[in-house]
Amino acid sequence: MKSKLTITVDSDLIPVAKRFARSRGVSLSAVIEQALREATEETGETGASFVAKWRGAFKLDPEDYPKDDPRFDYLARKYLT
Repeated sequence: MKSKLTITVDSDLIPVAKRFARSRGVSLSAVIEQALREATEETGETGASFVAKWRGAFKLDPEDYPKDDPRFDYLARKYLT
């Protein structure tokens, strides 16, 4: 569902932004919406959680694993697999 939003921007930016949107064949609203989506995805505000984005990204050498550490074993199972 779409909702109306009022924003305030520099008056010099409005014609430039409208030309930008027109050159891409979309509305100014669509340009702003996409920019907000991208900005919030980068900060983790929407979409996958921080953990989901990074799960599996770090690999440890088995020799680096602490031996017989139940806390490490739990966290490794939860976040590294």
